[in-house]
Amino acid sequence: MIDIADPERALVLAYAPAARRAALATLWRLDERLGEVLRAAHEPLIRAIRLAWWREALEALDAGEASSEPLLVEVARTVLPLGIAGADLAAIEAGGAAFADDDGPEAALAHGVGRGRALFALAARILTGEAGSDIADAGEGWALVACLPWLDEAARAAAATRAEACLAPFAGRRWPKRLRALGALTVLARRDLRGDAPRRPGSPGRVARALWLAISGR
Repeated sequence: MIDIADPERALVLAYAPAARRAALATLWRLDERLGEVLRAAHEPLIRAIRLAWWREALEALDAGEASSEPLLVEVARTVLPLGIAGADLAAIEAGGAAFADDDGPEAALAHGVGRGRALFALAARILTGEAGSDIADAGEGWALVACLPWLDEAARAAAATRAEACLAPFAGRRWPKRLRALGALTVLARRDLRGDAPRRPGSPGRVARALWLAISGR
């Protein structure tokens, strides 16, 4: 199975149905790769060009164009057979593109929509075959919380306010078994937003909270 850099997303793979773990891992890694593009390229134009390359390469998979890029090979092998198109996956790129040349409040909110909503909706389709609008809400909140540490004060305030609105309906939610991988990420995002403790990905307290959701659904 493909390696995931984020220890918490790697952890919650175990909560997914075994037959869908490879596809979910590929989706997580695709999201991480797009994030790496943003971090690695300092010039806005270079970031935009590289993100556009990924968008076009994903869309090309729908035309049957083979790729030698290992991650795209995994997308074609594990994700596309589930009825998810390359164009669907390319929607995640819009979240990265929002930060290509701006990091203000509007860009932060667009990032939450473009990255988070698409990512969780696609993950839900992988896990259950369906993508409910409330799952997309959780993804938007999760993506906004994830970008809070590197936003300026104005953008951070706007992102936190919107994230709270997205995540509040999930307080006390009982997650169905097939969606508990997403439930775990959602409860950890709510924890981060409250600021109950410093965010240390993979720390014992966070792992314990995620494990409790896997067992109880809450």
